[in-house]
Amino acid sequence: MKIVVTGGLGFIGSHTVVELQNEGFEVVAIDNLSNSSESVLDGIERITGKKPIFEKMDLRDKTSVQNFFKKHNDVAGVIHFAASKAVGESVENPLLYYENNINALVYVLQELKELSNPNFIFSSSCTVYGQAEIMPITEDASVQPAASPYGNTKQIGEEIITDVAKVTNINSILLRYFNPIGSHPSAEIGELPLGIPQNLVPFITQTAIGMREKLSVYGDDYPTPDGTAVRDYIHVVDLAKAHVVALKRLLSKQNLDKVETFNLGTGTGSSVLEVITAFEKVSGQKLNYQIVGRREGDITSAYANTDKANNVLGWKAQSTLEDSLASAWKWEQKIRS
Repeated sequence: MKIVVTGGLGFIGSHTVVELQNEGFEVVAIDNLSNSSESVLDGIERITGKKPIFEKMDLRDKTSVQNFFKKHNDVAGVIHFAASKAVGESVENPLLYYENNINALVYVLQELKELSNPNFIFSSSCTVYGQAEIMPITEDASVQPAASPYGNTKQIGEEIITDVAKVTNINSILLRYFNPIGSHPSAEIGELPLGIPQNLVPFITQTAIGMREKLSVYGDDYPTPDGTAVRDYIHVVDLAKAHVVALKRLLSKQNLDKVETFNLGTGTGSSVLEVITAFEKVSGQKLNYQIVGRREGDITSAYANTDKANNVLGWKAQSTLEDSLASAWKWEQKIRS
């Protein structure tokens, strides 16, 4: 079966391509290379023994999307990662985010609905919950007003998919990720942030390897056990495997609704200081960090209730925080060697 992965050379996309190929799917990866590199294809091939079909393409170009689906009219499903994802940048340049994250989604769905049995997996985010009142967060938690244009594009994206499902034959699963970290255990693919990392773990590994002078910990006055913000860090390979499980659910028509939603996390919250301590343990590196003021838009705590993903989807995160951090460190050492 042919599966399209948009943003297929990005961090989560590339790991998902690997897991799909390991399960025997034929994969077509679409990427405009705005936040990735074509060399990722070689890493995928070294892991799986097969290079996916690759189409360099910008999904904001409607004609290109139309031509793609004319060429690949035998697609069984689309996993849609392609999106800009930096919260701070989205505040500074909201129109870029609305154009890239919404227009691309609309153009793909317009072509997908013309297929005979279309299946769609959407890369969403726990940002839709904002600062949830009850931890851990279930899928029934209310969607809060978005704290950033990026978060808003995920909310709008979910609403578009839900509206489209009512009047088309598209079946969809919305996957709300918590905090993906780590790299493939082979260290053949991993996270490649352009410029200064926006996320904690690449900043930790870049500090440990000497690229960054020090790590800033934003706030130690949160109402948490050690005062630093708490998140649910999930290994990217576990996350990638969840997409394959979700896809198989749709392909085998096991879904109970036209649109289903699942949280993807470990179910455990870890504070920033706990992540630093765990990294120091697995790497043997002492991290240079300093406490600074809180960052605008950061919430106190977010971790998943994974019961629905575990029991309904039949998926469970396997890797520990230490596993994830060790793989991230192995990848950092490889790309800087």
